[in-house]
Amino acid sequence: MSYLIVWDERARDFLRKIHNQDAKRIIKKVNTIIDEPRHYLETLVGIKSYKLRIGDYRALIDLNENTNTISVVLIGYRKDIYKYIQRSGFGKK
Repeated sequence: MSYLIVWDERARDFLRKIHNQDAKRIIKKVNTIIDEPRHYLETLVGIKSYKLRIGDYRALIDLNENTNTISVVLIGYRKDIYKYIQRSGFGKK
């Protein structure tokens, strides 16, 4: 069964700001995981979200198996996104 993708406003804002080719690559990668998201997602330590690696970018994703939704919460450059998580306390359990 396929999952529905929900894009958070922060993720959409990030996609608008980066190069169009990179944004398309991120969207394409997220769209490829709708059938088996757990196969592609990695658990983040200390956070209730998952990460999806897309080259030098990372997407933080919340997976809801009850409603079959993939929520793309945050996207960022790999070094910056982990610093943001630490600073903000994002997604702490």
